[in-house]
Amino acid sequence: MRKNRSPWLHQLDKSRRHVRLRADLATEVAIVGAGIAGIATAFFTLKYTDKKVTVLEAYKLAHGATGHNAGQVVSYFEKGFANMVKEFGLELATDGQRSIDGAWELFQEMYDEAKLDIFFDHRPGHDGYSTYEQVIDTLEEAWLKREAGLVWDRLTVATSAPFVDSIPQQYAGLWSAARHTQILEMLETDNPMFVAAASTKKGCTNSALFCERMLEHLLKAYPQRFALYEHAPVHKLILRADDALLDADNYTVTAGRVVLCTNGFENIHIINENGLEVDAKYHYLLRGRVAYMSAYVEEAGKPPVATAYETPDEPQEDLPYYYLTRRPYEYEEGREHNLISVGGPEQAFEEDVYSRDTEYPERAMQIINNFICTIYNPGREGPVEYAFTWHGLMGYTANGIRMVGEEPQNPILLYNLGCNGVGILPSVFGGRKIARHLAGEEVPHSVFDIPKRVTSPLLDSSRDLQAL
Repeated sequence: MRKNRSPWLHQLDKSRRHVRLRADLATEVAIVGAGIAGIATAFFTLKYTDKKVTVLEAYKLAHGATGHNAGQVVSYFEKGFANMVKEFGLELATDGQRSIDGAWELFQEMYDEAKLDIFFDHRPGHDGYSTYEQVIDTLEEAWLKREAGLVWDRLTVATSAPFVDSIPQQYAGLWSAARHTQILEMLETDNPMFVAAASTKKGCTNSALFCERMLEHLLKAYPQRFALYEHAPVHKLILRADDALLDADNYTVTAGRVVLCTNGFENIHIINENGLEVDAKYHYLLRGRVAYMSAYVEEAGKPPVATAYETPDEPQEDLPYYYLTRRPYEYEEGREHNLISVGGPEQAFEEDVYSRDTEYPERAMQIINNFICTIYNPGREGPVEYAFTWHGLMGYTANGIRMVGEEPQNPILLYNLGCNGVGILPSVFGGRKIARHLAGEEVPHSVFDIPKRVTSPLLDSSRDLQAL
C-alpha cells in the first residue's frame, strides 16, 4: 500500500513558520478554513473592504482538498448547464455560468496583485467522448449556452463515427467533422474508442502553492488587518444577534461575521441563539467523496495539457471518467520533468472523521494504471513508477452548485463551500461574492444561494471503488 503523498504539497516551503493561536481575540471577519476558498475570501475582503480578517485553519494552510486535487482549472459545474436550466431557469443558470466564466479574471487578479511567478497555464483543453449519448449531451449544453449568449465548447466529431449522420439538425453550427486521426491527436491517444472531442478553456496550477504565495502577499500588504492561525480547529460556533463566538483550539474568537470555507466535515457544532436551528441543516447540506489521484514524471518537452476522457462504459457500468494534467515540474533539484497527474476513481465518504494518513488503495492504482496503459500511453512497456499517490476529501452539495452567501437563519454566518469536484474557480468566485456581502452591497438572488432547508435527498455520485 502507498502513502497519501501529494505533488502539490511537495512544493511547499517546509521551513515556513506556522503561527498558533495563543490568546482570545476579536476580529471583524473570521474565516474558517485556509484552502483556496478561505484565502480567496480573505484576499477580496481585504482588498474591497476595510475590515480586519482572521483566518482559522484546523491543520495547515492548503493541506485539505486544495493540496489534494489533480491540478486542473476549469469553468464548469458538476451539474451540467442543461440541468441547471431545468432547476433554476435560463436566466439564473446563465448568470451562474457567467459568474464562473468570469472567475478566470478574478484568479488572474489575485495572481497579478501578488506578483506571483509560479506556474499557471491556461489554453484550450479537450474532453474526449466515445458514445452518441455523450456527444448529444455536449451539443445540448452548447446549444443552450449559445441561446444564452455564453461561450460554448467547440465539438469535433470523427467522420467515421457511426452516428455522425444521425446528429439532429438543431445542432448545426455547433460541431464540425474531421478525420478520426485528428480527434485522437487532440486527445493524445491511439485508442480508437474516442470519436469526438470538445475544445474548451482549461488550465493547470498548484493551488496549494498559490495559497502559500498569496499568504505571503496578504501578510505583507495588510499587516494590521490580516492574520492566519494554523492548528486552530473550530469545535463550536455560537451565532448571536450581532456577532459570533468561535471555540478555536481552547481559545475564544469573537467575530462580527463568520465565513465557513471548509469541506463541511470538521465536526463544527453550530448554535444559533438568534433564530432557528442551523447545526443539523449545515451538516446535511454536504456529502463527502474521496478522490484518488496518481502522478509520475517523464522527460520534459511536451507542452502543458488538461484533458478529460469519457469511456463508453462510464454511463452504463458506473466506471469513472478520467482527467489528466501534464505540466513542468522540478522533481529533482535543477532538473525539470513533466508531471503527469491522473484522477478518476472516487468513493463515498461515510466515516465520522477523514484521515489524511489513510493508505492509498490498490484498486484505485489498478484503475489508473489501466487508463494510462490503454488510453494515455497505449503499449507502454513496463509498470508505471509513480512518484506521487494521493487522495482528498471533497464536499458535494445536493444540487452540484457551490453554496456562496449568507445563512438564511442568521446572516452573521456566511458560506463559501462545496467543491463538487471542480473547486478552484468556484472558490475564487465565491471569495469575491462573499466580499460583496461583507461590504454591505445588495447582492442579487443567484443559483449559489443557501437553501432555507433541505428539501431533496442528496445526490450520490456513482464512482465508488467497490462498484468498479
